[in-house]
Amino acid sequence: MKKLAIIYVCLIGLFLLYIYRYHFEISHLRLSSQEETAFQGQPNEKYVMITFQSGMDYWKRCLKGFEDAAEELNVSVEYRGATQYDVNEQVTVLEQVIARKPAGIAISAINPTALTKTINKAVEKGIPVVLFDSNASGSKAFSFLGTNNYNAGVTAAHEMAKLLGNKGNVGIITSPYQLNHQERTRGFVETIYQKYPQMHVVAVKNGKGDVRASKQAAIEILEDYPDVQGIFATEANGGVGMAEAVVMLNKKHVKLISFDTEKQTLDLVKKGVIAATLAQGTWNMGYWSLQFLFQLHHRLTSSSRSGDLPLPVYVDTGITVVTKENVDRFYAR
Repeated sequence: MKKLAIIYVCLIGLFLLYIYRYHFEISHLRLSSQEETAFQGQPNEKYVMITFQSGMDYWKRCLKGFEDAAEELNVSVEYRGATQYDVNEQVTVLEQVIARKPAGIAISAINPTALTKTINKAVEKGIPVVLFDSNASGSKAFSFLGTNNYNAGVTAAHEMAKLLGNKGNVGIITSPYQLNHQERTRGFVETIYQKYPQMHVVAVKNGKGDVRASKQAAIEILEDYPDVQGIFATEANGGVGMAEAVVMLNKKHVKLISFDTEKQTLDLVKKGVIAATLAQGTWNMGYWSLQFLFQLHHRLTSSSRSGDLPLPVYVDTGITVVTKENVDRFYAR
């Protein structure tokens, strides 16, 4: 009888152990499943990227990063933008997007102040907004992801000084009403002034983000200052325009530094017309913009203005100097 009791106790113990193990495994599977789906949204959860001059090749890598993040997160994305370099058109596009109440908006601001009121309107309606590439620092957008534009201007100045042997007159073609271009210009000008006493910035012209306007601006610099030995363009269309001007006026000795890596710019670098261009981390801008928006929409982290685990206010997405020696690495594959 005693042996039988011991057998019953053992059987009951084994049964309880089985029940415990079963529940442990079920709980573990549920936890694993939750972890796997914690960063998954729904296909009807839509995030919108907004730019300006929306047909430019420059935005393609930004959008690719945005789309790659969407695929990982199982959400939908849409690309919108002003077709022209027109702040009023971009405000209108942003208003239209806000009215549709998307899960989040990533926007590159054509002007550092003109969109502030509309960006704030979106945030106040509960729509997360992050800025990328070009900032509107006075707005309520949660974060800015982009190039450290001042440092990019510094890099361009050092590169220009190297090309010119630390002496000579230089010009700049920029978009003076856009914050990122203001910062690039300031970084370039201040570095030349502080570090290279035998170099002088003799002209700063508005290229209006347009090839033809930039070409005309470059022609004016080259005609007004015949001894100019270098020109820095703070954006891609400016780089193409100044290259056309140099070729037309047969001033190929003038050293040109551009921005970004559109195919036309890379081709001009490869041919030696443009000495160098600065490549931005555009895929990073798009990818991390959506990751931030997803976190904010699902309240997986707090805004940078309150609470625990805040998102960073600013993320530097990096820059690389592209020359004839490494240009092949930057063509789209």
